[in-house]
Amino acid sequence: MNAISLSFPAGRYHATPWGRHVNEGAVEWPPSPWRLLRSLVAVWKRTLPEFPEAEMRPIFGALASESPRFVLPRASAGHTRHYMPIREGSAPKSALVFDTFVALDPREPLSVVWPGVTLAGIHRTLLDRVLANINYLGRSESWCEAQLMPEESAAAALEDGNRVHAAPLDPASDPDSRRGMELVRTLCADPASAFDDTHIVEVRTTTTGRGKQKITTDRREPVYDPNWHLCMETLRLHEQRWSDPPGSRWVTYTRPLDCFEIKPAAASRRRASRECSEDLAINVARFALDSTVLPPVTETLHVAEAARRALMSIHGRLTADNGHRGRSDVLSGKDADGSPLNGHRHAYYLPADEDGDGRLDHLTVFAAGGFDPNVLHAFEQLRSISGPRSGLDGEPRHPLRVVLLGTGPGRSNTKDATPRSPVACSKVWVSATPYLVSRYPKTRGTRRVDLSTPAARVSYIRNDLVDCLRSARPDLEPLTGSIAIEPITDELGRPVLTPTGGGPADLRPLQFKRFRRKPSDDGGRRLAGAFRITFPEPVMGPIAPGHSSHFGMGLFLPLVGDHPRSVLSHARA
Repeated sequence: MNAISLSFPAGRYHATPWGRHVNEGAVEWPPSPWRLLRSLVAVWKRTLPEFPEAEMRPIFGALASESPRFVLPRASAGHTRHYMPIREGSAPKSALVFDTFVALDPREPLSVVWPGVTLAGIHRTLLDRVLANINYLGRSESWCEAQLMPEESAAAALEDGNRVHAAPLDPASDPDSRRGMELVRTLCADPASAFDDTHIVEVRTTTTGRGKQKITTDRREPVYDPNWHLCMETLRLHEQRWSDPPGSRWVTYTRPLDCFEIKPAAASRRRASRECSEDLAINVARFALDSTVLPPVTETLHVAEAARRALMSIHGRLTADNGHRGRSDVLSGKDADGSPLNGHRHAYYLPADEDGDGRLDHLTVFAAGGFDPNVLHAFEQLRSISGPRSGLDGEPRHPLRVVLLGTGPGRSNTKDATPRSPVACSKVWVSATPYLVSRYPKTRGTRRVDLSTPAARVSYIRNDLVDCLRSARPDLEPLTGSIAIEPITDELGRPVLTPTGGGPADLRPLQFKRFRRKPSDDGGRRLAGAFRITFPEPVMGPIAPGHSSHFGMGLFLPLVGDHPRSVLSHARA
């Protein structure tokens, strides 16, 4: 038995069945074995051309010799409509194009099983290498990860009655056994002709001599490498008016009628967050930010404030009673009397640059105490937030659109977190925004602090960071004695924030907007620093202590790869 596991990290599979127009809205499900085999050949020649054809041909021949069985994840079909600009004559026009796809859980793999095919030794090793290099299947937006499955896992998948199965139709089977199933034509490779070259050779005619001495010679030249029917390009198929690709065959598969129906989990009645167990409470909401020009990371504070205002406004409208707008302690961070809440259990608004290009692309809202149903409804209604303003007249910049990616438990569930997400799990965390001290240093009396040197200022900021970390994250108290905190500075001892991607050069804290909109805020006058925190074991985020931490200041993101600044000007204090 040979089996391949396919997973789609983006949660979508885009492919149009052979012979169907893209605007028919049809989607290929399961993926055709013909498409999978062509992908394997393409990846082999593009990424591993050193593998000899004599070794690879038997692998592809074995996979083509049998129509595989599929164990499919639960999925649903969807589409988007795009009006693509075209120009015909002098007037611009647009053409409607459908993008149909299968939506599925990125964590649930699709299994392709050949029960009668066995690959061993070098052939299995070579196939595993090719599968590791696959990055998409179908259209290029169908990101894909592939790997060989152990035989035990493949056998278990075939016997799993809770999964969706698609298999070649057995004409001898009892019709009653096919109740609840539908027939699907699926394009497969014909083992007898898929690897021939009968229809893909260029015949070049050469004529020599004159008169009776004239000699005409026909020479057959290959078109592809390898020159198989399996490799024939779609353009050539259309030019030669092939109804079906040579070397292919149609196989009738059976699949459940409800393969695109998702049975939703039973929804519990709405209840206040205080009635929920904190371990099960939804306390994280993740949003993607979109704009013609995304705001730079230096605008983190202003974007966070705008997100808070927008959510509080939506929540107030949704919970209005007798003309009085409702309010949320979690979103506002204030009690019914307007006094600030203590304990850091209200919402953190954390815009972040998660791809390292120097611009804010995600927003994470986190509250240790969880969100009640009304707040979750407000998350669903959020569509845009007012972007930062600039210029003497405060003209608006590009609108900042917001897309809700999902909600869920935070510190008890990291499956949906990206590597640089504020709620990811990591051992090493690096400053993404300046850390602002929570108190001013004393300049008079016996307990005054000497800040005359850069090293002294860094030491003071570090000690304040330790205190604030204990306050903001009491669950990390047992690890406090083993935490290593290193300042990130330039050659002159000044704190800098170094992007971990291809973003701008090092940023100084003073380049960040640090004053909030309220007149009494003094964040811009406080000491600021940048640090690298190393825990003895991986911990979950968010890590955001210090002044204005609920608005994105003092935010630490997981270190992904090697940090660009490998030399730190100061040793651990």
